Amino acid sequence: MAAHLKKRVYEEFSKVVQVTHEEAPAKKLRLSKPSKSAALHVDLCKASSSTDALQYLLTFSRKPVEAESVEGVVRILLEHYYKETDSSVRLKIASLLGLLSKTPGFSPDCIVDDAINTLSSEKSHQVLAQLLDSLLVIGSQLPESPAVRLRLIEVAYKNLSDSSFGVRTKCLQLLGCLGLLEAPLGKDTMRDVQSIISDYFGDQDPRVRTAALKAMLQLHERGMKIHQIIYDQACRLLSDDYEQVRSAAVQMVWVLSQLYPESIVPIPSSNEEIRLVDDAFGKISHMVSDGSWMVRVQAAKTLGSMLQVSPHFLEQTLDKKLMSDLRRKRTAHERAKELFASGEFSSGRKWADDAPKEKLDTNTVNLIASGACGAFVHGLEDEMFEVRNAAVEALCQLARSSPSFAEKCLDFLVDMFNDEIEEVRLQSIHVLRQISTHITLREDQLDTVLAVLEDSSRDIREALHELLCFTNVSTKECIQLALLELLKNLNKYPTDRSSVWKCLKFLGSRHPTLVLPLVPELLSTHPYFDTPEPDMDDPTLRFWFWSLNAATSCPTMPALFSDHTFRHYAYLRDSLSHLVPPLRLPGRKQVYGLDSVDCGSGSVESAQLFLQQSLNRVSTIQNLEAAGAPELLDLTIRDLQRLGELQTELAGAADFCATFLRCQLLLMKALQEKLWNISVPLILKQNITVTAAAQQVLDESYKLEFLYSGLENRQVATIHHVRLQAKALQLILAARTRHGSCEKFLQDVESFQRLFLTELPHLQDSFVEKLLELLPRLSSCKPVEQVKILQTTLRQSGLLQLRLPEQIHRATATIIEPTGESDNPLRFTSGLVVALDIDATLEHVQDPQNSVKVQVLYPDGQSHVIHPKPADFRKPGPNRHRLITQVYLSHTAWTGEACFHLAASCWPTAPPAPPGWDGPDAMDGLPACRGTVEGTIPFSKHVKVFIMPKPARR
Repeated sequence: MAAHLKKRVYEEFSKVVQVTHEEAPAKKLRLSKPSKSAALHVDLCKASSSTDALQYLLTFSRKPVEAESVEGVVRILLEHYYKETDSSVRLKIASLLGLLSKTPGFSPDCIVDDAINTLSSEKSHQVLAQLLDSLLVIGSQLPESPAVRLRLIEVAYKNLSDSSFGVRTKCLQLLGCLGLLEAPLGKDTMRDVQSIISDYFGDQDPRVRTAALKAMLQLHERGMKIHQIIYDQACRLLSDDYEQVRSAAVQMVWVLSQLYPESIVPIPSSNEEIRLVDDAFGKISHMVSDGSWMVRVQAAKTLGSMLQVSPHFLEQTLDKKLMSDLRRKRTAHERAKELFASGEFSSGRKWADDAPKEKLDTNTVNLIASGACGAFVHGLEDEMFEVRNAAVEALCQLARSSPSFAEKCLDFLVDMFNDEIEEVRLQSIHVLRQISTHITLREDQLDTVLAVLEDSSRDIREALHELLCFTNVSTKECIQLALLELLKNLNKYPTDRSSVWKCLKFLGSRHPTLVLPLVPELLSTHPYFDTPEPDMDDPTLRFWFWSLNAATSCPTMPALFSDHTFRHYAYLRDSLSHLVPPLRLPGRKQVYGLDSVDCGSGSVESAQLFLQQSLNRVSTIQNLEAAGAPELLDLTIRDLQRLGELQTELAGAADFCATFLRCQLLLMKALQEKLWNISVPLILKQNITVTAAAQQVLDESYKLEFLYSGLENRQVATIHHVRLQAKALQLILAARTRHGSCEKFLQDVESFQRLFLTELPHLQDSFVEKLLELLPRLSSCKPVEQVKILQTTLRQSGLLQLRLPEQIHRATATIIEPTGESDNPLRFTSGLVVALDIDATLEHVQDPQNSVKVQVLYPDGQSHVIHPKPADFRKPGPNRHRLITQVYLSHTAWTGEACFHLAASCWPTAPPAPPGWDGPDAMDGLPACRGTVEGTIPFSKHVKVFIMPKPARR
């Protein structure tokens, strides 16, 4: 009885406790961050000295502050500012005001008044300058507040009379960055901001003069037109004692010469007048002889942008001699008119009766400063290579706009090929290449140019080969000299082979009439006697490139060729088609019928029309199960591949379309009815084929996205759509043998919707559109039903119509060295390294410094990815890069071949396994793709190199 009673009491007590727990309301916790202002206030109150306060402020400046806490922090800082007596602490508080005003999400208009009020009580010049700097930062954060800017300008104007150069400098910076472009400065004065700033051009402190010039330049950059009256002041500052002032004055003179080029200015101590741009050119030319090399560099660079200068002033910079005392010459008509007005002519009987009636001082009567005579000569002979480099660049800019000046400066540029600094030599070669259309090299000039082929720098030699490709020479002796020097270059540096061959090709095609009389001598032909046939391995045989390319424009040249020349032509045309052109030879059929290939504009237009028609024909396919669709796709892919071979201009677009259609064809074959209606024992065998197709579609989709440039957002959306189809196919295959989850796939669908929301209207009747309609159902049903829905949707989805952008190019890489043809292995001791030189040409590769890698594959399956240094990349032309680097190989003792290629990194990384697969065994049955590294896409051919690690000697 007692036990029963105890049990009843325990049950009743449990019910009461349970009800109590259920009725008790849940307590909510509120998480809040500690206040920055309160913490700062506590720290500053704890400071027992100025040193402690400064230490707290330094610690606080390293921590981020939220936008909602900035105003409170500023109040605490200002409160402590008025109490602090140490100027170093006030200086730090003033700098923190500017730093806090740049906090993202904070508008500093609420602290402008408080920051301005601190100026009235401040006595320290350093703190005052820092406060003005913080006000400049605040004003820059409020570009849409004219009232605030006007107040700050008035503050700057009031403090311009301060005795400290630092305060005046900050005030001038305020006026330059925030000065109103049209309105007057204040209510009590109508002086504009330009006249106020120009008053400080003559300040006693050079730092203030420099700040005044930079403030005026800042106004110009903001859109204000500088007054012409400032030109005289700027010219006087060119002779200032301090280089910073002279440097800023050079910029100001150049700005005014561009604003008022045709204005007439008088010449001091003369009645002559001159254009302002010519006068400014002469004054800046004089600065090329300045005592500071930094001013000389800036003056030389500035001269290159003064394209409106008169030709006779331009040509004077190349001659150190003074021409006619640099005075304007009177015409014969003017001299005759003066004699007629005087009423008499010189009879010759009186001594010096025709002498000039005025005594001239050549030091005062000059149209152009004497230092400007030979300005570029001084610049090219300067002791600092930076000045020489700047002078060469300026000559290039001026010569490109003036063919006559290009001819006159040719000798000076050729002389720079002998400069002691490699950078200057390389710049000179590049400059001569840019003005090559205006010049023709003489034999003596060509001799100097060809001497550079002995240079040990590969960049110098290749730049010179590029120059010779586009330069005209004057005589046939020049052609012969160039051929002999190139032959020496090839013997001394065999790695220059491809560059020399290209040079020979263009030399012949540009000078057919000069090459014609040299053909019998250099090809060793004779009109009556047979000459020995040269060996096919003879390096001089490659020099036929120039004669064969010259024959395209000279129809009489093939008659001078011997019979074995025609046989060699057929061999060279087949092996080096990019160097040997198609020729119409007398009595012979044209090789390969290439006369039918027309590369004109009409052919390109017809090819574009054919490409679009092919895409329109494919767009008629209703879904992936349509009858006859695989045959149509196969035929279209073949046509597009052939189109890319015939029309190089459309190779990228044709290859892109062919790859996209190949993905659709693989999906079609994988979704055939007979593959899905088979018995369970045969599923595993069929899965291998379909899985390989799905993986190939995935790989091709990453190539489409990362190996082609010029894609628009619609094309990227189409590529991601194909990738989703491949992932869905992989998920369906996984579900037939293993249980998988669709969660990752559904996340990919939602991500696609977010990324390409604007492109969804163009994806009608597509796989993604149907998935988005079924997304609520897919999220709630069981995995088995999810897979069935995916399979039905995938098989019934339509084929997307591909719309091409205007320009699309495929990234390609051609490995020049090593060629992979050598049978001699690289021998090295196992465990050590051997260096392998790599030379490759990259076309249409975006950001190669970060995306291109060298991948080395060893026979035992190991793979190494090497990141070239940024300095290993050169850019010889637009959309072209050159990779010259070294790869270090190392391995244990064995004998075999190492295979390497160039790979482009892609992001996001290509998935190693289909979504929804669990465990490492989910990849069973996938074909092993040798040479594939996760996150990279190979875009060059494999090159094999034999290596032989030898065992280490003990």
